[in-house]
Amino acid sequence: MSKCEQCIVRQFNSLKHLSKDELIRMSACKTSKIIKKGEPLFIEGEHINGVFCIKDGICKVSKISDNGKNQIVNLIKKGDLIGERSLLTEEVSNLNAVALEDLEVCFIPKSEIVKDLEKNQNFTMDVLKNMANSLKNADNLIVDMAQKSVKQRLAETLLKLQTKFGTTEEGNLDIHLSREDIANIIGTATESAIRLLSEFKKNGYIEMKGKSISIANENGLKKVSSGF
Repeated sequence: MSKCEQCIVRQFNSLKHLSKDELIRMSACKTSKIIKKGEPLFIEGEHINGVFCIKDGICKVSKISDNGKNQIVNLIKKGDLIGERSLLTEEVSNLNAVALEDLEVCFIPKSEIVKDLEKNQNFTMDVLKNMANSLKNADNLIVDMAQKSVKQRLAETLLKLQTKFGTTEEGNLDIHLSREDIANIIGTATESAIRLLSEFKKNGYIEMKGKSISIANENGLKKVSSGF
């Protein structure tokens, strides 16, 4: 088990603001585990009572509606923290987090990390800033669902995936999503997502090989995303 003060991953999240002594104390109380692809990191209704630091892998965060429809609201990657809301409230989680690929995570108990929130202003402000960004993204998602077409949302999603996850040496998006996952991100049926992806391929916006997708015409996707 690696020590927090020696871990490179913390440089990508709020933990970078902790002192060496704070990180050493955190290392003594954290737990590390592997979450296999398809398994939950946590589920809706669960008390998280701490923060997960994603050391490797990707997970999807989703909300299941009353009619059983699954809406993916975020994708969490290596270096991200998840569960910060549990630090400020006693409420149970209203979301599910499931591994898209094998995850290596470290869990830091709330009882320990709250000490740093109380004493380290830079750390506290960064945690609050990230929570504010999450709220902004949630607001944007609501607006997009209400005002943008499915085609616009797909184009925007593909562009965001390229920005967030980058591309492989072959030029493919460096994340493998099932067609169902893509549908659950843009809020449509799987069949509609498949049809639109085929249309985008026919129009030369993207290329597909199996689950791999590459963006062939970024400007074209931007125009579709904007509604032109």
